[in-house]
Amino acid sequence: MRTLIAVSVISAGLLFSAAAQERGIAKPNLIHREVVAAMPRGDRQEVRVITARFEPGDRTVFHTHRFPVTVYVLEGAFTLELEGRAPVTVKAGEAFVEPANVKMTGHNRSPAEPLRVVIFYVSDPDTAFLDLAH
Repeated sequence: MRTLIAVSVISAGLLFSAAAQERGIAKPNLIHREVVAAMPRGDRQEVRVITARFEPGDRTVFHTHRFPVTVYVLEGAFTLELEGRAPVTVKAGEAFVEPANVKMTGHNRSPAEPLRVVIFYVSDPDTAFLDLAH
């Protein structure tokens, strides 16, 4: 019995010490994970991080991207209409990967709240961010 109590006390002490060591250490929080196709394959890529603010009712132009685009919503809700798919609404704290070569538009459908997003785009150097779609 003493051995069991000693092992329990030592185990609890080790767990408490490990927890104490983790205090003050920043931990990553995975928001979104997805395997995508159509990423650039050259020896060099350009990484862009873009912010955008949409007032109530604002939308993007009808467009495509040559490579996948990751959108992270900081504030509000972003409604994406992708050709051939059901609309997707991405809310604050969520991310969505817009596929390459799909015609789309994005909206802030709120009548009163602004929308703020961060956009991550990896492309071949000097590639246009978007192409207008017809």
